[in-house]
Amino acid sequence: MPTITIDEILNLALLGYNISPSDGVMLLKQKDPEAIAAIRATADQLRRTQAGDAVTYVINRNINFTNICEQHCSFCAFRRDDGDTDAYWLSWAQILEKSTDAVRRGATEICMQGGLHPQAQIHGKSLPYYLKLVETIKQEFPQLHLHAFSPQEVQFIARLDGITYAEVITALRDAGVGSMPGTAAEVLDDEVRRVLCPEKIDTATWLEIVSTAHKLGVPTTSTMLSGHIETPEQQIGHLEKLRSLQQNAIEQEYPARITEFIVLPFVGQEAPKSLRRRVGRDQPVLKDALLLTAVARIYLGNCIPNHQPSWVKLGLDGAIEALTWGCNDIGGTLMEEHITTMAGAIGGTCMEVETLQKAIASLKKPYQERNTLYQKSGNR
Repeated sequence: MPTITIDEILNLALLGYNISPSDGVMLLKQKDPEAIAAIRATADQLRRTQAGDAVTYVINRNINFTNICEQHCSFCAFRRDDGDTDAYWLSWAQILEKSTDAVRRGATEICMQGGLHPQAQIHGKSLPYYLKLVETIKQEFPQLHLHAFSPQEVQFIARLDGITYAEVITALRDAGVGSMPGTAAEVLDDEVRRVLCPEKIDTATWLEIVSTAHKLGVPTTSTMLSGHIETPEQQIGHLEKLRSLQQNAIEQEYPARITEFIVLPFVGQEAPKSLRRRVGRDQPVLKDALLLTAVARIYLGNCIPNHQPSWVKLGLDGAIEALTWGCNDIGGTLMEEHITTMAGAIGGTCMEVETLQKAIASLKKPYQERNTLYQKSGNR
């Protein structure tokens, strides 16, 4: 049986076909500069077709409400135990203060996630605490979109309170959560997860919770933590699961879907030593992240048209480069960022709107503000 060539795979993608997992692996394993250049050009052409030429951004703020966490993920430098000198747990007043500052600076979104803190309860239940987090912001600023609580947090609440994922998601949605971050995905492969995050939800649970959110009308994002111990086959397996999940939401006519995909390259500078030694480096390898970015566009673009790099992990220059490898969005202003920065990332914690606009304009591309769900405002 004749082997398919790189050009044939790329032509299939340009014609609008979904490429196969084996095709995707073949693209990710390329070392030939000409083949990589062709992959990049194909991803950029698909980006233009699927998402247009304007590069979008969102004005948002991160609020990580606590770093106290019951789990011990091998890549995480953010978590602390209750009682550690640098452990923190924001008060309602502090959360409101951060939200007020975000609105003053033009934010349309608050992204809120935190450690899995077993004492984060009201009257002995977890869900009321999370609902109060939402209500503290939404009562004062009903116009803000709350992008909040990962599938891991949903499972945490459900487990502690003895309720279903659907009950948790419905309550959060009705309180004012507008969408769910597709974090805690890491790599959707249980062999990898047993090393990276053995206490976290498994692949099937992550997929179940995200699918349940879609069914209940809560959009989600999707991510991949890449560049550590996973193989190209496992990376493509992750993309295949996301593609199947999205296609199912489309076929079942669920009211919500995945809005974007983000490559999150591993930053290991401050990560626990066992994983640092195994990976053998502290910062992302840009060329690997860019190739994965391009292949993700080729693999997912038919059903997930919005792709975003992480300027926190890659630095702004790396994120600008990713805009020529298939990405159509440069992310958000964040205003503060703790999880990746504490891991040793060099990208910074805040971007001014003008900085993002200049970065996009440096590629002679138009920039456009969007909201969390990719509804766009004025074009420049």
